[in-house]
Amino acid sequence: MVYEEYRQKLVSAEKAARVVKSGEWVDYGFGLGHPVATDVALAARAEELTGVRVRGGITMWMPAICSIPEASKHFSWNTWHCSAIDRRIIEAGCGCYSPMRYSELPRYYRQNLHVDTAIFQVAPMDEEGYFNFGTQCSHLMAVCDRARNIIVEVNELMPCCIGGPEQRIHLSRVRYVVEGDNPPLTELPRSAVTDADRKVAELIMGEIGDGASLQLGIGGMPAAVGMLIGESGLADLGVHTELYTDAFMDLALSGKINGSRKNIDRGRQVLTFALGTRNLYEYMHNNPELLSRSVEYTNDARTLAMLDNVVSINGALEIDLFGQASSESCGTRQISGSGGQLDFVAGAYLSKGGKSFICLSSTYQKSGKTTSRIVPTLACGSNVTAPRSTVHWVVTEFGKVNLKGLSTWERAEALISIAHPDFREDLVQAAAEMKIWRSSIRI
Repeated sequence: MVYEEYRQKLVSAEKAARVVKSGEWVDYGFGLGHPVATDVALAARAEELTGVRVRGGITMWMPAICSIPEASKHFSWNTWHCSAIDRRIIEAGCGCYSPMRYSELPRYYRQNLHVDTAIFQVAPMDEEGYFNFGTQCSHLMAVCDRARNIIVEVNELMPCCIGGPEQRIHLSRVRYVVEGDNPPLTELPRSAVTDADRKVAELIMGEIGDGASLQLGIGGMPAAVGMLIGESGLADLGVHTELYTDAFMDLALSGKINGSRKNIDRGRQVLTFALGTRNLYEYMHNNPELLSRSVEYTNDARTLAMLDNVVSINGALEIDLFGQASSESCGTRQISGSGGQLDFVAGAYLSKGGKSFICLSSTYQKSGKTTSRIVPTLACGSNVTAPRSTVHWVVTEFGKVNLKGLSTWERAEALISIAHPDFREDLVQAAAEMKIWRSSIRI
């Protein structure tokens, strides 16, 4: 019965794209779930369309609708989280960033946002008539709940990620099915690990105990933590994360992760979306050890509070002497997004024995000049991703400090102590000018 319905709804990408009208809101899903064939077909209609507004996020390839001449006359791209591709689209004047608190994103859709048509890639339909969302469970069910039209683009290479109640959509809710060209899923190369990354990871390792539930962000430092855990004697680790990467797969295959001590979802690695290598996508397919859940579950502080010993590890672009962390922008230039950092910074602290770590190298190179990531105040226009009242541990290659309960001058002293030595005296002077430094205290 479902296969007959499938055949009736199976159309070309060109026919599916004709659903979209000028001035409408279209949703492309998230990350690896962005459509391909239907996106190309929609771009081919550009001359007959104006004011089509498209939502997406963590864009892994340039959408066809943003590649055409004078794209901004026809389409605007609205991203929930910037990748390098999203930054290029914004800088070309064809889009903008939409701030969010990731755990709230499904609610944004259900209560605040309009969706005319949702178009995204899915895994092939199962015998019961369901299309699995694959690597992008995230907020997709909320998108579908709001959409007047749902178009699924089938990719046979999309892994089926099993788990909770919102990781798949039934054929009966779908208007059109497009069988795409099954393009390979874009791979996210393993991050290179620097000496600073390894030193930061070594400092964090002393704070992780057996049975901890891990959340790792993206980049070299979380990757270094994963490497060191693999070399350590830690056991019975769990996973409760938003982003699932190769680091978790490696630890699970080595026997470090089994989730046996988790208070909830025992024995399961919980995630809401994934990016990594082809090996990761193959590992995820129908893997009963994984639990793909909506982000309003994975990132909600109430969920994290039910888990003991949550260890959250994320990065930042810079942090000021008041303890404010900016992890998403340099001045007014959007680099990534607010994502779920605040969710896990606050949620890990609610966990019994939980800890969150904001990690960053002490310096970076800009125009051939060495610049401190620990600064007196954030650059003008930089967005505060984690406010000072929520930041727990901050770690650089020069040390780790716990900011909970510290006064402004104690925070300044602590953060200056883990800044690069070449910048400490200037930071002391700046702190004194801001009245948050006691002259009797010297590092």
